[in-house]
Amino acid sequence: MSPKHIDAITGYHAHVYYDAESKAAAGVLREAIEARFDVRMGRWHDRPVGPHPCWSYQVAFTPDLFASVVPWLALNRGELVIFIHPETGEDLPDHRDRALWLGAKLELNLDVLR
Repeated sequence: MSPKHIDAITGYHAHVYYDAESKAAAGVLREAIEARFDVRMGRWHDRPVGPHPCWSYQVAFTPDLFASVVPWLALNRGELVIFIHPETGEDLPDHRDRALWLGAKLELNLDVLR
């Protein structure tokens, strides 16, 4: 396998996972993210969507923000689990092989990406 160049990454998605009990904390985190970073916020999904096993919302950001957004999330996520993956146009490996977890690693439904 030949190495990929980082220019293959067109962006990143951070998926903030929550449930009924942690939705308020997810809302506080969302407001803080929006106040600090130039990101695109996705809709609230109060049910599992796509490969995600939990309720979630998406935070989309450009590669140049990775070094500030991801450490900030690591320090400020509280008890929330956050799944982060690059966007290269290769959905399955981006979610399965190239992902980062802040908090517990959960099982994704990768069948929807095959």
